[in-house]
Amino acid sequence: MANLDSRVTIHMVASLDGFIARKDGRVDWLETSDEFAGGDTMDPGFVEAFLKTIDCYVMGSRTYETALQFEARGLGWPYGEKPIFVLTSRDLPRTRDTIELYSGDLAQFVNGRLRPAFGRIWFVGGGAVSGECLRLGLADEIRYSILPILIGDGIPFFEKLDRDVALHLAEVKAYRSGMVELRYEVRGRGDESGKGHAL
Repeated sequence: MANLDSRVTIHMVASLDGFIARKDGRVDWLETSDEFAGGDTMDPGFVEAFLKTIDCYVMGSRTYETALQFEARGLGWPYGEKPIFVLTSRDLPRTRDTIELYSGDLAQFVNGRLRPAFGRIWFVGGGAVSGECLRLGLADEIRYSILPILIGDGIPFFEKLDRDVALHLAEVKAYRSGMVELRYEVRGRGDESGKGHAL
């Protein structure tokens, strides 16, 4: 049975034109040099405290491989010791005990396995995984961090949505780096009828 207090968040960093990576998977454009004087600064203490509120991460195989590449280049592992669930049918390397590979029904996995065990579940990429999460009505909110750059072409934030998904803008933040973060609640999740999305 699903934990009614659990919350599934889709989080993505993307270019202003809606791409999360170049066609070949590169994310070299993530480091931008813009400065917005009126923006908030990302205080390390705040970031550390916020990351502690996340209970587990879910990602696709390409996002996982990108994280492994960053770690191999000495840029660190951004997910700490939190459980990581990688959605893949491929046999990928597991570099730590906190990583689990999963292949199967996503709705059953989220509602039957993740929601009962974790309060704050973060989907962190990629486009196919985010799109499937929305199509199945699994997401409670979307956090969209937009960087001040246009890259023209690449892998879109959401792949192949087959219907409209109504959202409610809950929060907007601008940062000194020029990044804008939008937080949307997915309308229809846990509505006043108490039914939410039956899967």
